[in-house]
Amino acid sequence: MAFSAKQSYATASTFSENLPQKTILSPKPHTFPTLYPSRKIALSHKPLHISAATGFGYIADPDDSSRTREPSIQCNAYEARRSPSIPISIEIDQEAAAQKLKIGVYFATWWALNVVFNIYNKKVLNAFPFPWLTSTLSLAAGSVIMLVSWATRIAEAPETDVQFWKTLFPVALAHTIGHVAATVSMSKVAVSFTHIIKSGEPAFSVLVSRFLMGETFPMPVYLSLLPIIGGCALSAATELNFNLTGFMGAMVSNLAFVFRNIFSKRGMMKGKSVGGMNYYACLSMLSLLILTPFAIAVEGPQLWAVGWQNAVSQIGPNFIWWVVAQSVFYHLYNQVSYMSLNEISPLTFSIGNTMKRISVIVASIIIFQTPLQPINALGAAIAISGTFLYSQAKQ
Repeated sequence: MAFSAKQSYATASTFSENLPQKTILSPKPHTFPTLYPSRKIALSHKPLHISAATGFGYIADPDDSSRTREPSIQCNAYEARRSPSIPISIEIDQEAAAQKLKIGVYFATWWALNVVFNIYNKKVLNAFPFPWLTSTLSLAAGSVIMLVSWATRIAEAPETDVQFWKTLFPVALAHTIGHVAATVSMSKVAVSFTHIIKSGEPAFSVLVSRFLMGETFPMPVYLSLLPIIGGCALSAATELNFNLTGFMGAMVSNLAFVFRNIFSKRGMMKGKSVGGMNYYACLSMLSLLILTPFAIAVEGPQLWAVGWQNAVSQIGPNFIWWVVAQSVFYHLYNQVSYMSLNEISPLTFSIGNTMKRISVIVASIIIFQTPLQPINALGAAIAISGTFLYSQAKQ
């Protein structure tokens, strides 16, 4: 038992074993008198523990047998050498925990969907080497999915105006070029090689922002470009299945996506504000309208029909499911990436995008058994490490 300096205590109401055999008065809570009012008493903040308590009960007054004294209590106490344990309740911020879990789910879903898309995309392109049509089908699948979602009210349709579509057009144009260029690259070289070259996108971002936009960066940002450029060059020089078209496709994709990000930042300052999921849906639809006539002009329905028959005859009905899978998963992984961008900072998104490329490169090497020389793997590691350093220095 411990007494606190600001608490008052009362004795129990009855103690039958210590009471005399006579009429008992009901006790009242007792306040101990101050014995030395002229002295200052130093109070201790340490708890006091009772070591002995004697004299409970009522003692008769010898001078007056008809009166009784007040209860007589003698307490001996000592200071505890250490303070007692105090239970502390830690309240967990449920909202912050839910937000972290949400971001974690976004990242895991984003990476998984991207890996699946790249696998099926490469399978389709190996059997059906028509990247323009393959890119068009990817955008068409996403557009259909979102139109159905809006019509059935699974997702709320965005409120747009003419200004929104005007500002979205350059974003969609850059997105279309980047998407087609990356698909062309994957049709010519290994998936791992395409993503190694695409990890050099930060270098394009800095160069374009510096020389075309007049933006300056601190020295650590420029220094972080050295391992990116050096790693990509080393990996390209040691690539066993190097193809110039595939290499240039990845480089053009990097440049196009840099302009897409610049136009997107400018466009968000104008017109209607649209959420991440609907923003990418509108972007897909506008890109589909831009890409379709060019795909018809470059490849054409006649080539598509012949190539489709050859692919179905070689692969069988599974080829159709490959096309559906690569189209649907392309839309889903991009949609999730835009949704996650609404919840996290650009730095976190950049780090997540770097980790995504690592997962794609490793998965594609394992699944397609891509031959990889040690020097080639070193170049990839250097380039990706430089991308991570860039994201830190940019922040």
